Amino acid sequence: MLEPTHNSELPPIPSKRYFTIGEVSDLCAVKPHVLRYWEQEFPQLKPVKRRGNRRYYQREEVEMIRTIRSLLYEQGYTIGGARQRMSDEQEALNPAEVQTMAKECMVELAKAQALLAIED
Repeated sequence: MLEPTHNSELPPIPSKRYFTIGEVSDLCAVKPHVLRYWEQEFPQLKPVKRRGNRRYYQREEVEMIRTIRSLLYEQGYTIGGARQRMSDEQEALNPAEVQTMAKECMVELAKAQALLAIED
């Protein structure tokens, strides 16, 4: 995922499993109504909803919100541009593809190692 560049002024994210919308609002310097709007605009952002439709965000979602904030407020992206950038990043980091490529690299490295061992 993208690393926000100017989010150093934001408070560190505590090591908790779930965060309420108010906590995320404070951690990301974004008002709760903006977070709810972003949920509609960014399909990757889906907090868990429990008890009376209350939202609970996980750490990855808080980091994603900080990235969205950086794209919109600091880098000057539009909502559509930020959505596209986030979607491109998500596609680029597909875990299944990365795992397959890693396995292929390991096979190639094993073959190269075997060839080098023969030459010695």
